[in-house]
Amino acid sequence: MVTTELLERWREDEAAGFEGWDFSYISGRSSQQEPPWSYRTRAVELVEAARRLLDIDTGGGEFLASLAPLPAQSVAIESYRPNVAVARERLAPMIVDVHEVAVGAAWPVDDACFDLILNRQGHLNAPEIARCLAPGGRFLTQQVGSGNLADLTSLFGPAESPAANKLSTVSAQLETHGLTIVRGEAWTGRQTFSDVGALVYFLKAIPWIVHGFSVDAHGAVLQALQALQARTDAGAPLSFSIERFLIEARAPIGLPGRPRSVVRP
Repeated sequence: MVTTELLERWREDEAAGFEGWDFSYISGRSSQQEPPWSYRTRAVELVEAARRLLDIDTGGGEFLASLAPLPAQSVAIESYRPNVAVARERLAPMIVDVHEVAVGAAWPVDDACFDLILNRQGHLNAPEIARCLAPGGRFLTQQVGSGNLADLTSLFGPAESPAANKLSTVSAQLETHGLTIVRGEAWTGRQTFSDVGALVYFLKAIPWIVHGFSVDAHGAVLQALQALQARTDAGAPLSFSIERFLIEARAPIGLPGRPRSVVRP
């Protein structure tokens, strides 16, 4: 049963601050299984060997900062505007330039200027990745599959058809632009919330999961939250399916005839 007191707690969870990519507010109230690979371990290995690094959709710069020391020539881009200032402040001491770049837009960097591009669950732009990788350069990404949390979003009504973001599709895109896939793995797991309020915070913090989400958005949202509360009252977990995949790709050693255009900010 949803009481007035419980509804107010959900509103408080919804209003709680969220900055960068920091979910410490619901620490202990949410857990997530991890894939069998370690993106961090491989990223550290590649960073140690890199001279010029680009991080795509850096969020608040938290993960990139954790990989320090970084190459002297390091750049980050971020497509979600609220995160840009956070990332700039966090990464400034490491002399990392942070650019705001819309999804699908050209990147404000020269051709073949990075020997490592990292992308931890950010948007994918295969033509720009291929353009910006130096000969023999590496691209490492961990992605959220297009079926991620589908069993959760369906509770809030018909969802928009997601783009086909999966291992086979992305691998084909990268290969079409001349990259060689040296590693590719896919995995499914579970994400669990201990209470509905933690889920409310999560959905508000990541607005593209349930577009326009708010406790007070409309009756269908409240009905879904009530159903989720009934599930927890009955002792059932709030557990949902997650999808991840990992790709490591390499640019060709020689790129004859490659255009040498420069993209300006």
